[in-house]
Amino acid sequence: MGGTKKQQGKEQQVNASKGATIERLSKEEAVNALVEEIIARTGARGEVTQVNCKILAGRNEGKLIRRNVKGPVKVGDLLTLRETEIEARRIRENRKLRST
Repeated sequence: MGGTKKQQGKEQQVNASKGATIERLSKEEAVNALVEEIIARTGARGEVTQVNCKILAGRNEGKLIRRNVKGPVKVGDLLTLRETEIEARRIRENRKLRST
């Protein structure tokens, strides 16, 4: 397509960066994790379960992390994680409701 040399250069830079991102994501592989403990239900309607799981392979093998899982889950299930760096925030256990 037409355009100035400056515009064509920018398009090439954008396309190059997109290719690098796609390439980087394809190199990372999903990792299995074993559900060891169910902590609590969370979410606005309780649709998410917070669990402790043990990573079975990869760089963080053997590490216990806390994750949020949507859908049915029980102890002993295998989760497939796309990344193992980010951990879910703790749920506040003792929430007191304000009486009005």
